[in-house]
Amino acid sequence: LFGWPDQGLTFDVAVHVGTLAAVLWYFRVDVKQLALAWFADVFTGVRNSHSRLAWAVIAGSVPIMLVGLVVYLWFVDELRNPLLIATTTLVFGLVLWWADRAGARIADEYSLTIGQALLIGCAQILALIPGVSRSGITITAGLALGLTRKASARFSFLLSIPVILSAGGISFMGLLNSPEPVSWSLVGAGTVTAAVTAYLCISYFLALIERIGLTPFVVYRVMLAVFLFYIFF
Repeated sequence: LFGWPDQGLTFDVAVHVGTLAAVLWYFRVDVKQLALAWFADVFTGVRNSHSRLAWAVIAGSVPIMLVGLVVYLWFVDELRNPLLIATTTLVFGLVLWWADRAGARIADEYSLTIGQALLIGCAQILALIPGVSRSGITITAGLALGLTRKASARFSFLLSIPVILSAGGISFMGLLNSPEPVSWSLVGAGTVTAAVTAYLCISYFLALIERIGLTPFVVYRVMLAVFLFYIFF
């Protein structure tokens, strides 16, 4: 829109690392409970709802871990296209609307089976295509599987931790080995800004989602898609 050069994947990942920091801080109690329960399950065999959810997060992360590196190494530049982003923004916004209307919305995140977590994880692979939205597609999958809006959102946020941590680690190693100068101040500014805004968004999103539904976000995606088509077609 402003004629600036593409900021590149590194800055995108830096911004996502900021959202990761926000997720870890907001869910710090949950993350601690899940981690302790998972270790107890592994080493003592004691299983409870928290350890089952931890296993679900791990299972849901496997598909994108297997596919993500291939896409990152071979196809990432080809996918960064404004018209592709406009199309996926529109299509998957409508799919989100359908899932919000058709889903049973009766189960919480602790009821997820490993199979269901894998299905959500497979849906997360689609987020490697720009415009799909990682949170959007995982919330969509959760709703389609019968989760409530809040449970879908909570699992989506928890599921972001492994994938963003991995993407951020890969990108950071690339920065360390890059012959080109890196503007660490800009990367840092993007990360901090994203962390603050993401924390505020998570707080308000989880507080409002059951009351207002997902239609406002669908409307936003449709309007954004139309705007992108108008600008870049």
